[in-house]
Amino acid sequence: MERDIQFVLNGLSRTLRVKPSDKLIDVLRDKLAVNSVKYGCGKGECGACTIILNGKTVRSCIMYAVEADGCEIETLEGFQRLGKTAIQEIFARHNSFQCGYCAPGFILSTEELLRNNPDPTEEDIKKALAGNLCRCTGYKNILEALREMVELSKAGNIL
Repeated sequence: MERDIQFVLNGLSRTLRVKPSDKLIDVLRDKLAVNSVKYGCGKGECGACTIILNGKTVRSCIMYAVEADGCEIETLEGFQRLGKTAIQEIFARHNSFQCGYCAPGFILSTEELLRNNPDPTEEDIKKALAGNLCRCTGYKNILEALREMVELSKAGNIL
């Protein structure tokens, strides 16, 4: 039996009719054209489907859409309404991504980390990025970019 759910997506209130079995990733991509949310593993292990739900990163491929009822969802589209973000610029400057499929998950995980911990340790950084897989470039450039973001953030130059 279908039911209506309501949530805020990138600052806009949305109401949708969904089935209890609808995955959140499918609702976001197919019904709302949120293309930054990618389908990867379908098990919540790769990070391609990462969103920020009520301030925390979650994997939308293992969440039912009905679980988002009453929640606030942020995706990469919401962050780049005014163009590329500082985080995206720094990742690009470091050539952090080759194909870009993993980029939204890393960007949103970085956003959550720096919102909650503007001065993370190396261990904090690695923990925040765990569960985001990159099959093209590896992690060296991603980590270098994040370290630069931390330094700029501490100096008050971004975020």
